[in-house]
Parts: sequence; C-alpha cells; structure tokens
Amino acid sequence: MSHGKETPRQKMIGMMYLVLTAMLALNVTAEVLDAFDAVDEGLKKTSKNFTEKNQVLYSDFNEQYAQNETKVKPWKDKADEVKRRSDELFDYIQGLKIDIIKDNGQGDPEDGVITEDGEIVNEKIKGKDKYDAPSRVLIGPNMDGKAFELRSKIKDYKDFLINLVDEKDVSLMHSLEINLETKEPPPSKDGERKEWEVKHFANMPIAAVMPLLTKMQLDVRNSEAEIGQYLFRQIDAGSFAVNKIEATVIPNSSYILQGNEYKADVFLAALDTTAPPIVFIGEYDSTLNEDGGYEFNMVGSYDSLDVLEGKGKFSRLSTTIGKQKWGGLIKVMGPDGGYITKTFRREYQIAKANLVVSPTKMNVFYVGVDNPVSVSIAGVPGHKVSPSMTNGSIRKQRDGEYIVNPKRPGNSIISVRAEIDGVTKNMGTVQFRVRGLPDPVVKVAGKKGGRIQRNVLAAQAGVIADMENFEFDLEFKITKFTVSTTDRGGYTIDSKTNGNIFTRAQQDLIKNLRRGQRLNIEDVRAIGPDGSVRPLASIVFEII
Repeated sequence: MSHGKETPRQKMIGMMYLVLTAMLALNVTAEVLDAFDAVDEGLKKTSKNFTEKNQVLYSDFNEQYAQNETKVKPWKDKADEVKRRSDELFDYIQGLKIDIIKDNGQGDPEDGVITEDGEIVNEKIKGKDKYDAPSRVLIGPNMDGKAFELRSKIKDYKDFLINLVDEKDVSLMHSLEINLETKEPPPSKDGERKEWEVKHFANMPIAAVMPLLTKMQLDVRNSEAEIGQYLFRQIDAGSFAVNKIEATVIPNSSYILQGNEYKADVFLAALDTTAPPIVFIGEYDSTLNEDGGYEFNMVGSYDSLDVLEGKGKFSRLSTTIGKQKWGGLIKVMGPDGGYITKTFRREYQIAKANLVVSPTKMNVFYVGVDNPVSVSIAGVPGHKVSPSMTNGSIRKQRDGEYIVNPKRPGNSIISVRAEIDGVTKNMGTVQFRVRGLPDPVVKVAGKKGGRIQRNVLAAQAGVIADMENFEFDLEFKITKFTVSTTDRGGYTIDSKTNGNIFTRAQQDLIKNLRRGQRLNIEDVRAIGPDGSVRPLASIVFEII
C-alpha cells in the first residue's frame, strides 16, 4: 500500500485501510464496514484535489503554448496524451465499481447508489459484507474476471509514463514503479503464492473493494501529476530561459535632474553569470550574411563596459538638459559555443529639478482639520524627500502623502529637502493660504428654512449642522437651540433645549402649528472639530 511522495493524509488513509482489512478477517461487523466508507470518502476527496491541481497544470501548458507554440508544442502534446490516458484508466476503474454494484443487484435510478455523473454513494450500498459480487466481476468463475484486464491496463499506463522520463531521473521512475505496482506479491510465510489479482480482490467484501479501487484511481492521478510537472519543467530545460533573447537595459531612472548621474545595467535576460557578456557602447553597423541573417560590428570610437555578475555597468554624468540617446552591442556565448550578438538603443531625459507640492483636496489649508497634501520631486524616491512647514506641523502617511495641521489663519510655507546621490539638497518652497473652518448651515429635514408641511416637520428628530459644499468630511455638533413661534394673539411662544434633538415640548409646539404659521429655529450653537463653539444663523419655516 506504500507509494512515493505520499502526503501524511494519504499515509494515514492507507494505514486505516490495512487495519480495517485485518478487522474484516476477524468478522468485525457494521462499524468496520462504515469505517471503510469513511476511508473511501477520504480517498475520493484526495483524488479530486489531485484532479483540480492537474487541471491548473494543463492550463499552464495552454498559457505557455499561446506564448510560444513552437517551443511548447512537443511537451504539450505529450501532456495532452498523459491526460487522455489517465482519464481513460481512471474512468475504466470507475466502471469496475459500477459493474460490481450492478452485479450486487443495485444500480437502477431509484436506488440512488449510482449518481447521474457515475459516482457511487457508499451509504446506499446494500450487503457491503458480501464477497460474491466483487469476485464474480473481478476474479471470474474461470479466473477470467476484469481484474486481469485492470492489471494489464495499469502496467501499460505505467510503461507509457516511464518512457516519457529521462533514464537519469531515477527518483521519478522509482516513484512511478511504486505508485503503479503490478508485480506478483511475494509468497506468504508458508510459501503460498498468490497472483496480483487474487491478492487484491479474491474473497474481499464490497466494503473493502470500493476504497481499494478508489486508491488505484488516486495513484493514477498522483502519477499524472508527477509526469505533468516533469514535462512542464522540460519546456526550458537545456535552453535559455526565454525563447527570444533580447538585450536588457535597466536604468536607475529615465528622468534625470540636472547635475545628477544617469546609471543603467545592461545585460541579457536569463544570463549565466559564469559566462559573462561583452558589452560595447557606441555606434554599430550591420552586414547581411548569405543565410539572410545580419552580422553586427562596432564602428568609430566606442567603449566597453565593466561587467559585474553578468551585467554591464554603464554610467554617464548628466550635464546637458534635454533628451539623451545611447546604445551599442552585447555579446554572449550561446549553447552551441558561438556568440549571440544583440543590439540595444535607449534614451533618457535630463531636466531641471522640479518640486511638486500640491494639496490633495483644495488650494488652501484649514485650521482644525487634517489637510492631506502630496509632496514629490520628479526622479527622487518618496522616502528620500523631507518636507517641513511654518505655522503648523506636517506628518508623513506614506511615501509622497502627508497630513498638514496649520495653527492659525494666515499663510504657511512648505520647504522641501531631498537626498540625491547621498547628498541632502534644498529643493525649494511653496506658500499656501491658511483659513479657519467655515460655519456650517443649520438644517431640518434637509432644508435650511422655507415652506414645509407640518407632518414632515413633526417627523424630524432634531436639528443638524451641515458643512454644505465643503470638501472635508467633518462634523459640527449642535449644542443648543431655541424653537419659537407666534400664537393667534400675537404672543411669542418659545422652547429651548441643549443638544440637537427636539424636546417633547418642542414637538408639541410643532404639532400645534397652523397653515401659514411660522416657526423659528434660533440661538443655535455648535462645536466644531477644532473645539470652538460658534453661533449659527437662524432659519425660518412656513407651514403649508
């Protein structure tokens, strides 16, 4: 029951199967039969997991094939054949299970033992302790049962997989031999020999045969996975990691500040550092060969680069503002011992230092709230930029993003310094206006006064302070207000409260309003996020 590269779960299931088989020999009853069902379900789940992982691998083959048909096709064709033959053997074993169930007198749709997709529902199998159905189907009355064909199919499948593996890969071949073992079992202690078919299926009850067949299906999926992964690795074995070899140039930046140095690495992708390339910088020319290819050679004055860990190290001091062009040839020893030559051309921009400081939401800062602001310098990483400010404080959120908290209305100046090539430089200043927070607007039912129905007004819980058309998400809290109106006799009736909720007296006053009568909400006070208490403008409603 052992096989190569088993997970702890598989080893546990295998051990359980052995124990349960031994218990069956002792005529242990229903509990053991149920335990076999549990083992079978565990094997089915593991087999399903292998199937899903194999499907991902075949998707990877398809993706690689779409990128490079010529290179991938030989290996994809083999992988497709592995999938076809694996499915074929898996389905054949599943068919044996169905044959056993039908021989046992079940299998009709109303039985529910065999689902529409051909799966076996173990809990609905009757007579799990019976030996005759498996023996008739797999061993046969004249030793001509389907187990003999099964053994032959497993052997053919194993031989097919092994023939796909390089003979040097001993570990994989050994794993396949163990997973798909079909050799005659060794003799027992008394010297008795049994054929593979008899050893596995003779005098075995249905409860034991089902998980054994499921394990064989699992071994097929496991072997399929190992071969699939092996074939996928062969796509790039013995060749460059990419089909199209191109010269690669990685600059420190393509946008350089005046006075700073432009640097770049020049190398071939997937380069073997034990065979370093030769890199020439300058002008080159090409000559058409008889085979239709081109031969490239440097012309005029040119330089060669120092090569470190397979990468040519290029640097040039930036002195002239504007677009700069450069290029050359790179040579590397190919798999056949000859040189592969590739050309490359690149350009970069040299510009004056350009400081950018911009408020995220508006062109002013407000006292009492967190003002988000972006600070960046073209060509300089965010972690090397350091801003400071007058009339307030600035704190970093992440690279390039900061929060500004001004102290008082007026002006504020943000100064920025940056580390460039190990030297800290002053990059400039930007001035901003600082304002206090505007007053919020008093509202009830989303209205700031005007005509309103009495029942709508009576349904409101209280008064709010709305920061109308203000970019920041902040809140003023109403601390007190007065509701007043004039009765028929011309007398003023008012009711005060602390907070923003209508009191019972205020609600009664609102409910008794007549059409055309006015209601004033006045003496409103609110506290802002900056802690200041502000008087707010009154609002007037007319009942309609």
